Amino acid sequence: MTAAARAFTPATDPLVAFVGVSKRYGAPGAGAAVAGLDLDIGRGEFVTFLGPSGSGKTTSLMMLAGFETPTEGDILVAGRSVRRIPPHRRNIGVVFQHYALFPHMTVGENVAFPLSVRGIGREEAARRVDKALDLVRLGGYGRRRPAELSGGQQQRVALARALVFGPDIVLMDEPLGALDKQLREQLQLEIKHIHDGLGVTIVYVTHDQSEALTLSDRIAVFKDGRVDQVGSPTEIYERPTTAFVARFIGESNRLDGQVRSVDGRHCVVETTGGVVIRALNAGGFGPGQATTLSVRPERISPLEPGTSPDNQVAARVEELIYHGDHVRARLGLPGANGFVVKVANSAGTRPLAAGEMVELGWSADDCRALDPLPAD
Repeated sequence: MTAAARAFTPATDPLVAFVGVSKRYGAPGAGAAVAGLDLDIGRGEFVTFLGPSGSGKTTSLMMLAGFETPTEGDILVAGRSVRRIPPHRRNIGVVFQHYALFPHMTVGENVAFPLSVRGIGREEAARRVDKALDLVRLGGYGRRRPAELSGGQQQRVALARALVFGPDIVLMDEPLGALDKQLREQLQLEIKHIHDGLGVTIVYVTHDQSEALTLSDRIAVFKDGRVDQVGSPTEIYERPTTAFVARFIGESNRLDGQVRSVDGRHCVVETTGGVVIRALNAGGFGPGQATTLSVRPERISPLEPGTSPDNQVAARVEELIYHGDHVRARLGLPGANGFVVKVANSAGTRPLAAGEMVELGWSADDCRALDPLPAD
């Protein structure tokens, strides 16, 4: 089952509930690393905490793990507060970016460690270790040392160790951040297949937007200690509710301006460069209010003869970058800083040339009027 096919309603039966959780470091009155977090996570759900460095995502994960204590609020697991429950009694597996394997132990001993501290007998532990290693495709590696393995294999060992004792929840903090792109993409799919097969609840931290879109049932986008938006990958990418989310997830063109008129779901905006754009009024703005327009590069295309999209603007091609299946064109548009269009590199598509003027078009529903951003 793919992430897009899932339909979770975690509020009806949440396994994890963050209830007004805040975390402050230092003296009273200091700024909050996490501020008033309210978030439910359903049983069997894969939720990613996504955001830039310092946004509060890892701190939130560490509070759920028990390595940090909330300054305010509470965290419930299966309806029970875990504030006073130590990490080793929360039945939560944790996978870190840098593996945290014991170098003096074999792979099998590393995976068996959580079972030994739980008093599991030798025969049962050996059975579980073999099963966990088979799950991560490392069957037969039990006698090796971590130093004999590649980075990707070591991360598989760390994942097996987090799964071997049958946790209710698995937490992953940037687990693929130290790997190269090809290996990272391979392990993303393996983690996704393991999640689909086991149905375990996973809370995953990353700053990699592509990783979040690939793996998640839902994504919580963090900014300055708060969650800006929570939704499925499709919702987050296609229907961002703030200009920050639109810019952080994928690539988005920004046009600042002022609303001139409102017509039902849409509004007409005059940009700072004097271009008049029709957009979806996602922020519920009225005439005279400032807004930031967001439109994805792949939603814009050079005008074809006989077409008349909602928005038509002229722009000069300033730079072309070849990406194989598409060409990324940077264009000069009044009031826009680096306006980008992605043009498919396919038979029948007219190639663009640097320096030429082109007519561009896009639908009003593909352009969202959102909260105004501060100047770059």
